[in-house]
Amino acid sequence: MSGTRITLAALLSGALFGLGLAVSGMTDPLRILGFLDVSGDFDPALLFVLGGAVLTTMVLFRLVLRRPTPVFAARFQISDLRAIDRPLLLGAALFGIGWGLAGYCPGPALVGLGVLSPEALWFVPAMIGGMLLHRVLRGR
Repeated sequence: MSGTRITLAALLSGALFGLGLAVSGMTDPLRILGFLDVSGDFDPALLFVLGGAVLTTMVLFRLVLRRPTPVFAARFQISDLRAIDRPLLLGAALFGIGWGLAGYCPGPALVGLGVLSPEALWFVPAMIGGMLLHRVLRGR
C-alpha cells in the first residue's frame, strides 16, 4: 500500500476522531474537570462517551481481528506485553494527574489547538516537552 493512501487514511481517521470529540463535548476541559468533581458540580457526560467507546470496542475488536491483515497495513500492531509493571503504573498515574489538573489528554488537546483554545496553547507544548523528556530518559 502506498504511503499516500496510508497517510490519507490516518488523516481521515484523526479527523473523524476529532469530530467525535467535538460533537461529544470532550474538547472542553471544564467538561472533563466536571466529571472528576464527584463531590461538586458532577458532569456524567464523559462516562457515557467512555461507555460508548468500550461497548463499540468490545463488539468490533474481535470482528476486526478476524481479518488476516488490517485494511491499511501489512500487519496488526498489538502489544504482546501482558504484565502490569512499574512503568505502566507510573505512566498511568502521570497521565491521570495531568488529565485531572488540565482537563486535557492528547486527543482533545490537539483538537483544542486546532481551534486555538488558550488551554491547549500551553498544554500541547508541555505535552510535547514531556514526550521529549521521556525519550531522553528512556535512552539512558
